[in-house]
Amino acid sequence: MIKNYGDKKLSKTGSHRRAMFSNMLSSLIMNEKLITTMPKARELKRFFDRTVNTARKQDYDSLKSVLRNKEAFKKMVEVIAPRYKERKSGFTSVLKVGERRGDASMMALVKLVD
Repeated sequence: MIKNYGDKKLSKTGSHRRAMFSNMLSSLIMNEKLITTMPKARELKRFFDRTVNTARKQDYDSLKSVLRNKEAFKKMVEVIAPRYKERKSGFTSVLKVGERRGDASMMALVKLVD
């Protein structure tokens, strides 16, 4: 019996998905907002929430395996994790932007909650 417990595959291989979300996560941390497609935005939100909780627990070894960008790692540890110290969950918000002109896929803005 197949149980669908994992993440969304998004028509990508596992290594491509991990690299893509690592890069998107670094961009979200550095810019504090990101425009992407809706399915990727929903998965990025889950991914970011797990990463913030890891940073709040000060488990830096696990955090380094996810964030390979040194500047993003430093900003996560020094700025973002202390900002959300009192907040339990819901660190990002996903807002619909509209449809992309080329293929009419729904675009979304992912931004950090203040």
